[in-house]
Parts: sequence; C-alpha cells; structure tokens
Amino acid sequence: MTSGLILWGRKSSANLQKTLWALEELGLTYEHRLVGGSHGGLDDPAYRALNPNGLVPTLQDGDLTVWESHATIRYLAGAYGQESLWRADPRQRARVDQWTDWTATTFQPAWLGLFWLAVRTPTDQQDAKAIARAYNKTIAALTLMERELGQHAYLADEELSYADIAAGIALYRWFTMAVDRPDMPNVQAWYQRLSGRAAFRRTVMVSYAELVGRLAF
Repeated sequence: MTSGLILWGRKSSANLQKTLWALEELGLTYEHRLVGGSHGGLDDPAYRALNPNGLVPTLQDGDLTVWESHATIRYLAGAYGQESLWRADPRQRARVDQWTDWTATTFQPAWLGLFWLAVRTPTDQQDAKAIARAYNKTIAALTLMERELGQHAYLADEELSYADIAAGIALYRWFTMAVDRPDMPNVQAWYQRLSGRAAFRRTVMVSYAELVGRLAF
C-alpha cells in the first residue's frame, strides 16, 4: 500500500479509466481529484504545471508526476504490480508492451473515433461516411484481437496485464453503444472475464451519459 498517490481527471474519461482501473486492480490507496469536463480546471496554471498538455490523466506519486495514460499504467504495474500486472521476463513483457502500444496507435484511434462520431457528436451533425470509416477500422482491430484471444485468456498471455487495461476499457462502451456488433466469441468471453473483476466494474462500467451528443464542455 501507499499513501502518496494522487490521480487527476474525470471519471467518464476513457484514458482516466485506465489509470483508475490499475489503481483499483492493485488495491492501492490514492486520492482522486476531479478535473476536466464539467469539473474544469485543465487550464489552471497549477494543473498545467503538472501536465503541460492540459489533458487527463495525471498521476502523482510523491515527487513523481506522470502523464499519458499508458505511461501511468506501466509505472503502476512496475512499481506496485510485480506479482500481478507486471511481467518480470523481458520476453513476456515485450508481448504486453506490443499490445499496449498497438492499442495506442491502432485500436484506440479507431474505437474512440467511432465513439466521438456516433455518440458524442449530436445526431444532426453526424457524418455517416465518417462513422462508417471509423466503424470499419474498429472492426478490423477487434478482428485481430479476436484471433489473438483464441489462443489465451487475456490479450498478451493467460493472466491480466496492463495490456488488457489499455485495450479493455473500450469494451464497456463497445458493448453498450448503438452499433452493429459482429459475432466475436473470444472478444465477448474476454469482456465477460474483465467484467467479472470488481475493479473493472467500479472504474470502467460507469455511465457516459454526460458525453452523449456533447462535443465539448
């Protein structure tokens, strides 16, 4: 346990949810300070001094400040998850990092783009062609994961890692959005495994109603 952890961000942020899930998964004691969205505060000089991008999440651990969601979950796994989220073997960890980085470059731009276009954009402003392009990219990424998840229970191996946290936060929205979902039994089983975890339910399976039809706060 630690008492020096502070997490900044709003609960409905997908990126914030990664850090929050990791903290809860590891059973860490932390303070959550709400900023962003309806809470404001991202342009406050004090916050910008912590995170010059003015985005969330921002994680503080004593005198260390870390921003970028995947950096925060890697840090927490390495610092506090040696017996769980972290892989000591560099060969195993390479697979975790592979899927974590692929999420950043491929999966998240696709699914989050679809979420913005089909959920956050007001109906009268939606672009059907843009939605279709984002949808196709999302399906292509999920299809790749469907094949991988046919080989093991979690994204990188047989146990939960930070790769599952990076990618898995998409699943609650994917399975509750008003979109056509092709049958992907391995992805569905992965979602069921994740949703069986109390930390996932507390931090990821939360309402995003405040975001529907809302491009900005």
